[in-house]
Amino acid sequence: MALAPRLWRLLPLRRGTRGSHEHRGTRPFRGCEVIGNSRTIKRGLLFSALSYLSFETYQAICQAAVVHAIDKVEEVLEQADYLYESGETEKLYQLLIQYKESEDAELLWRLARASRGIAQLSTTSEEEKKVLVYEALEYAKRALEKNESSFAVHKWYAICISDVGDYEGIEVKIANAYIIKEHFEKAIELNPKDATSIHLMGIWCYTFAEMPWYQRRIAKLLFANPPMDPNFYSKNLLLLGKTYLKLNNKKLAAFWLIKAKDHPAHTEEDKQIQTEAAHLLTGL
Repeated sequence: MALAPRLWRLLPLRRGTRGSHEHRGTRPFRGCEVIGNSRTIKRGLLFSALSYLSFETYQAICQAAVVHAIDKVEEVLEQADYLYESGETEKLYQLLIQYKESEDAELLWRLARASRGIAQLSTTSEEEKKVLVYEALEYAKRALEKNESSFAVHKWYAICISDVGDYEGIEVKIANAYIIKEHFEKAIELNPKDATSIHLMGIWCYTFAEMPWYQRRIAKLLFANPPMDPNFYSKNLLLLGKTYLKLNNKKLAAFWLIKAKDHPAHTEEDKQIQTEAAHLLTGL
């Protein structure tokens, strides 16, 4: 750097007579002072440059860490889906339970599903099953808080609420029915092609269709308008038929669609269901 020569030109040099430096309050500038100042400036510039480079490095490291974290989550999700499809319930749970404190909705709803899977194993005791069922609901609830736009989150949240109902008594179970229906419907809205959600919605309708009279009275007491449409039974038949169509089981699809077509129509929607069922049957 040619910093020192430039500073020499900028600084006003004081010229005095011989011995003028002895006068009070005056003394000549010495070159060492300018060199010392230039060194200080150089150190300041170097420190600033290093600080800037350190900040840039910090940003680069943070960005790399985020990318790595995303890649890690994607890798875990792939492993989890493979284990689920392979029926490796225990391995799946052991993989995902490591991420129980995660804030990622995709990990959380899969952990809810895995916890429920362990609860359903024949080797799981009743006490362990109850704990796992409530844990599954908590994971699903957290997943819903993180992402309300995921059909899978709504689906598994509804399933987990239904499971908890087995331990909460008939009144709570019926009271939760409306919430369950709402989330199944949301799951279908977000992904109309998901056969599981459609099937579960059909089961929900069928369950209410077969509800004993005393449970119906409880439902009427809990709700001014119970969560049952007048045409819920014919809708259930249609949904079951459409579910089996999605599963490519034409025999069972035809069975339920015929029932939907032949079911007595009491409302305008019933008539629409009959028409849709008949249309679907022509394609079989």
